[in-house]
This record gives sequence, C-alpha cells and structure tokens, in this order.
Amino acid sequence: MADTEGVVVPQEPQEPQAKRVLYFCTLPPEYCEFGTTSKKCREWLEMNHSELVPVIYNLEAIESAMQNLSTAAQEKAQKAEAAMARKALKDEAKQERELAKKLSSPVILKRVERTKRKHVIVITGLEAFGLDLKKVAKEMGKKFACGASVTKGVGGGGDEIVVQGDLGVEIREWIEERFEEVPSGNMEIVEERRKKKEGQ
Repeated sequence: MADTEGVVVPQEPQEPQAKRVLYFCTLPPEYCEFGTTSKKCREWLEMNHSELVPVIYNLEAIESAMQNLSTAAQEKAQKAEAAMARKALKDEAKQERELAKKLSSPVILKRVERTKRKHVIVITGLEAFGLDLKKVAKEMGKKFACGASVTKGVGGGGDEIVVQGDLGVEIREWIEERFEEVPSGNMEIVEERRKKKEGQ
C-alpha cells in the first residue's frame, strides 16, 4: 500500500454560486431611487431590511452634500424631488386604476354547439390577468385530455382559448383553483346555440 501522507491531493474546483439579489419592485434596492416607486421601496426596506437603509440611503452624506450646494442648486434639487413625488403619485394612481380594471374584467366561458352532440368551450378575458394563453391552453389540454388551442377572436377581439368538449363547469373550477389572480366572481358561463337553417 502506498504511503499518501504529506501528499497534497488536488481538490475539485467548486462551482460558482449564484448571487442572491434582493427585490421589492422590479429593481434592486440600490436602484429604487431611480424608479417611480422610491417612497414605497424605502418604506418596505425600512420594515423588512432596516440594516440596509443606512448603507443605501446615506443620509449624512446627502445632508452634507446639500449644505455644500448653492441656494439656487438647493432649490433646483427640491423642485426635482417634488416633481418625483408628483410622478410617483401619478404612477400609483395609474396602478390602482389598472388593478381596478383588472378586477372588473370578465372571463367568459362560452359553450358553443358545433354539431348536435359536440361542443367546444371558448374562453375569453384571461389575458387581462397577465396569463400566457398558450401555456394555459397547454395545461388545460393535459389536465382534461382534450384539444385546447389559442385562436384570434372573432371581429378583431383579443385572443381566446378553444377547448374541445363540453367542460365549462370543470374548466371554471380548475381556473378558480389554479389561478388565484382571476376572481371567481368575474367568470361566467354562457351558451351559444347554432342558428337553425331555414326550413328546419
């Protein structure tokens, strides 16, 4: 048996580890001051990671820099801060309007008769909740073992999902369970019958 004492065995190089980045909005905290939600970001940081506030928002450095500015430059900085605050309020109001619109957007599950015994369910309105319709259709196809595809809406409407089979109630229940962002009160099942030909 060979004596391995004193021999340095080369170690395998370790894989680089991914760096964890903290996010509240769409930016890391050190860049939030350049975004439109800087006030909210700072409040969140103070509540959740108070140790980072003095690092990111060095108040002493800001105050000393402001004291070194001329009166005109200080006024300009205050005007810029006020403009940012107004812009943040506008953006906040816009986000609230978008949320209200989203919460009131209807999701229609239309039961369409193709032949006397065959039906399809046409789903419209899901795109308002930020869902990828192609992924949703693929998931539905797997879940219900049926054909599900995304098509352009009739008359220039938005995209819609067409599901083969009479599965309106099942699809509604599945959407309620699977996608929390879609309020159940917004979903409605309607029926569209084929127009009878003259003479029938």
